[in-house]
Amino acid sequence: MQISGAQMVIEALIAEGVDKIFGYPGGAIMNVYDEIYKQNNFEHILTRHEQAAIHAAEGYSKASGKVGVAMITSGPGFTNAVTGLADAYMDSIPLVVISGQVPMSLIGTDAFQEIDAVGISRSCTKHNYLVTDAKELPRILKEAFYIAASGRPGPVHVDIPKDVTAQMADFDYSIELDLETYKPNVKGNPRQIKKAMEAIAKSKRPLFYLGGGVINSNAAYEVRELIHTTGIPAVETFMARGTLSHDDEFLISMLGMHGSYAANMAMSETDLVIALGARFDDRVTGKLSEFAKNAGVIHVDIDPASISKLVNADYPIVGDVKNVVGEMLKLSSSVNPAKYTAWRDTINNFNELHPLAYHEDTDRLKPQWVIQRVGELLGDSANISTDVGQHQMWTAQFYPFTRPRQFISSGGLGTMGFGFPAAMGVKAASPDKISINFTGDGSILMNCQELMTAVEKKLPVINIILNNNYLGMVRQWQTLFYDKRHSETDLSVQPDFVKLAEAFGGIGFRVKTKEEFDAALKEAVDKNVVTFIDVVVERLENVMPMVPSGGSLFNMMLLEKKEKK
Repeated sequence: MQISGAQMVIEALIAEGVDKIFGYPGGAIMNVYDEIYKQNNFEHILTRHEQAAIHAAEGYSKASGKVGVAMITSGPGFTNAVTGLADAYMDSIPLVVISGQVPMSLIGTDAFQEIDAVGISRSCTKHNYLVTDAKELPRILKEAFYIAASGRPGPVHVDIPKDVTAQMADFDYSIELDLETYKPNVKGNPRQIKKAMEAIAKSKRPLFYLGGGVINSNAAYEVRELIHTTGIPAVETFMARGTLSHDDEFLISMLGMHGSYAANMAMSETDLVIALGARFDDRVTGKLSEFAKNAGVIHVDIDPASISKLVNADYPIVGDVKNVVGEMLKLSSSVNPAKYTAWRDTINNFNELHPLAYHEDTDRLKPQWVIQRVGELLGDSANISTDVGQHQMWTAQFYPFTRPRQFISSGGLGTMGFGFPAAMGVKAASPDKISINFTGDGSILMNCQELMTAVEKKLPVINIILNNNYLGMVRQWQTLFYDKRHSETDLSVQPDFVKLAEAFGGIGFRVKTKEEFDAALKEAVDKNVVTFIDVVVERLENVMPMVPSGGSLFNMMLLEKKEKK
């Protein structure tokens, strides 16, 4: 039976098991939205900006492990979405983003709301399509979901001209996919795995370096078992937080520019780096020539292009982390955990010398305390999203994560405005968990219109605004490296966040004391509606430790030691 291209889109989403999509309608995608109106197999969540639709789909995907789906129109609808596509591409998030396009006969004529969407998205998607015939839609949509989720995940963009959505053609979604030039290697070479385990057994100071690929491959629990079996300590990247529980005896902390002293020193002193699903990002390595320069490197990654791209791998293993770690576990009896006791003691000494800490030495609340307090009160019952800036780094440092997919943030692109819509997607994916968004007074204004979405769709995100009246992270760099020339980073002129939340139908609080914060958080959780908690925090607090850009991991700026009150 023949159906329209618009109907094919709906049938494909149903066949893929999609239960939530995020989007914003417009002229070029109207035929598809007409079919959305007629169905009840999935929920469409209307965001108030296309960028927010993509970020919400990202949050949904990160929290659920499923492919996120977003739908937008042509022209400005698509260009508004580009930041979200780039964000998903940098962080390897599986999305299928469907955009409308002007009719085929108008492409290239500078028609109303025409833009070269596939030309723009080429550099920030894993793959993209311009659909020129409705009979190709079943294959393209099936390929899109497969490509997004397999191998190294990423966003796939499907651009559909309006006349194609109206064309009639046969719909057969049972077709077998045969992508000759795309066949991800998922198993890992057994000989390389054996060599890697032999190297681990011989090493004296091995270190697991856990990246976001561990989360993406759903390998966290296999990785935990391997670490506990071998007795080898581990550091996590920003993207891997929650792989190990915060109280795991083998977890050192996060490493990198704002990693702990112990984690960065462990990486500097190790004789064997065991990198699992990590890409040796510049915010992790610091000065490349000094990064783990006395260590051999085992690098496990699904993406062959990532291996030896920045740091030469002595034992390269191309494969899915979950599968490779499963094979490593079978050979783990060759590793003697007792051999690394002295190494673990050395790392413990590093941690005792300079633990992650802060000083409560002013009248204002410290932002780190707020994050720790939420962890104490909510812990595992909450999923934690963030925007980008100082609050993001403090969250990664101080929140007590217990599980994978608990921490959702923008890593590679560093997108201010990500947190609130992402937290809505997180809530849509995990309605039984409290959805917290730690944000700043700069970031929250970039997508605050999503208060309306959260109210309408009953997505009770609790936005905790760590308000220091600054564009905090930029101010920190200006303080440290630009002789305190705070150029255009003072945000003292700002809205009343309580009234802003209330204007959209949410609730708001402004708090200045620990007691006020506890009461506000409790009321926000109890009332179960979208909330702004505006927390007045210390204005000039810096994120420490800090490795200056281009510096070596072992040359950190550290928190000045003084007795805590």
